[in-house]
Amino acid sequence: MQFLGYKRSEGRSGVRNLVLVLPTCGCASETARIVANQVQGTVNVIINTGCADVEANTELTQRVLTGFALNPNVFAVVIIGLGCETVGHTELRQKIQKETSKPVVSFGIQQEGGTLKTAAKAVSAARELVAQASMQQRQWCDVSELLLGLECGGSDATSGLAANPALGLCCDRLIDEGASTMLSETIEFIGAEHILARRAINKEVHDQIIGICKAYEEHLASAGQSCRAGQPTPGNKEGGLSTLEEKSLGCIKKGGSRPIVEVLAEAVRPTKQGSLIMDTPGYDIASITSMVAGGCQLVAFTTGRGTPTGIALAPVLKITGNRETYQHMLDNMDTDVSGIIDGEYSLEDGADRIYDDILSVCNGKLTKAEAFGFSDVCIDHVCRFV
Repeated sequence: MQFLGYKRSEGRSGVRNLVLVLPTCGCASETARIVANQVQGTVNVIINTGCADVEANTELTQRVLTGFALNPNVFAVVIIGLGCETVGHTELRQKIQKETSKPVVSFGIQQEGGTLKTAAKAVSAARELVAQASMQQRQWCDVSELLLGLECGGSDATSGLAANPALGLCCDRLIDEGASTMLSETIEFIGAEHILARRAINKEVHDQIIGICKAYEEHLASAGQSCRAGQPTPGNKEGGLSTLEEKSLGCIKKGGSRPIVEVLAEAVRPTKQGSLIMDTPGYDIASITSMVAGGCQLVAFTTGRGTPTGIALAPVLKITGNRETYQHMLDNMDTDVSGIIDGEYSLEDGADRIYDDILSVCNGKLTKAEAFGFSDVCIDHVCRFV
């Protein structure tokens, strides 16, 4: 398979060609939003942290911010800082420039003399970068350059029976053609981690899969909490899921059956090709944030009950096996594979539908979350590392 993408000098291609207005901290997020609102072709993200934090959380924030800038969907970056945050705009710019040849500029609100002066300079820079980006044309790219993030949320009984296994078959096809996929949400492996670990390419990866699940439960236990208090969620239960193990058995199906070659901490970029795991929380937005920071150009998101979630840097394709949800939430759902449940076609046919929609989105078709301009970001600050 090939897709029409935007070539990057670093080697992997984008499915979008964005100028990112990136705040260094919460105090600069609104100024970044004002800048992005004035320049078509830019996107911004809202960051609620970046100052007065513990070292481990600062490290994760920096990984996410740097990862956003390095994502192949990003053509150039306009950084906006405040001036007294933990890592300032100059330091973040220099960190990014060490790893990419993309255009990167930065401005500090305190240094420039306030929001209006900062916004004026940033808008001027962003307009010039958008003009440069507009000259780049889509080119044929090999599927080996694609990294697909996998997510499920608002799950119900149809998720594990239709949408997730159909997506899993699609992932197997993509991996066989040379692409990579990334499974996430560690808490939703628990109870089925021994099954997932059987797919490990070697003992080291096997032990890492078991280890991240054990570490997650131990982390919660150290705070006097249990993952089963919030899992399954009330919506999951209403949708027919009764236990965390039942939810996990459905969750892991979306990753397919190919050997798992690498386990990554949050927002860490892969070093291998194939089936990957990222150790993230079960909160959809935090999980997607980390996967996109890790380099995913596209996210396939299965849901039984429906969700509007989207992130500005990457298209999020919503897939459901629940016909009622697809019809009731048509504004948000992209792909309907409910025919699997209704016996109208096979899992393989459902996988073909997902495959075709992924290719269309890679080639430029907007997802519904993109059309709305949704930009959900959440950085998981729990000081938990593999």
